[in-house]
Amino acid sequence: MLLPMSDPTPVFDDLREESRELDLLVAELTESEWARATPAPRWSIAHQIAHLHWTDRAALLAMRDQAAFQKFAEQALTSPDSFVDDGAEEGVRLGPAELLTRWRNGRRELDHALREAAARHTRFPWFGPPMSAAAMATGRLMETWAHGQDVADALGVVRAPTDRLRHVVRIGVRARDFAFAVRGLPAPQDEFRVEVGAPSGELWTYGPEDAAQRVTGSAVDLCLLVTQRAHRADLALTAVGPDADRWLDIAQAFAGPPGTGRDPKAASPEEAPPHEAVPHEAVADEAPPEEPAR
Repeated sequence: MLLPMSDPTPVFDDLREESRELDLLVAELTESEWARATPAPRWSIAHQIAHLHWTDRAALLAMRDQAAFQKFAEQALTSPDSFVDDGAEEGVRLGPAELLTRWRNGRRELDHALREAAARHTRFPWFGPPMSAAAMATGRLMETWAHGQDVADALGVVRAPTDRLRHVVRIGVRARDFAFAVRGLPAPQDEFRVEVGAPSGELWTYGPEDAAQRVTGSAVDLCLLVTQRAHRADLALTAVGPDADRWLDIAQAFAGPPGTGRDPKAASPEEAPPHEAVPHEAVADEAPPEEPAR
């Protein structure tokens, strides 16, 4: 069992830095580059940033005006198949310069609001159960990293991984049973041992050391898998045991129905993201954050 984090400051700092690095990727793009297609069907780089901005705005609304957020969520969920795309399209229509400005301003506001909410130990409504500030920040970091991967893929950039990935790994490991449940499969009865190499060279471990079901590999590859930014066939992850092997086929760190993921490079080289070889509560509960994710 993973325990809730006692001090949420590191995840707030890591979210801010993850967002800053993505900002550096898009800040100097031309309008035509903003319109470049990403691996997500029908989504350009502008759609990726617009989606992040839309979700930041939703989080701010949830923290500042719970009644207004409830109406916002109810309206969004009347179109469950399109509200994520609709929100992204709304941002794209702003144009790159205005979208970038609004995303930056929204990130600063959200950072301030999350830290204030954590100091008050406040929980607030979300699309699923109520969220803590730490859980929201963890979910936002996961989305920022995943959508940043889509942007990097579109630009042909291989990003240097950092130990901020520990937050994504954490969500992915905790979401194991959810990945089975959302596909109508029984959750494994036994705990897994997960051992992944961090970018810093540390070994991150989860679960009993003597567990029969095991997953090993790099943290980067596990993050690409659980955010469904790469196909298992293109990643250096090893499973021991049938349940662990099945999990690597279906893992997802985001809430909602099963994701479609990416095709293997051999089947669709233009859509498989490059990687390093080497939109429920995410921190206190067992399911992934109820993030509108693509």
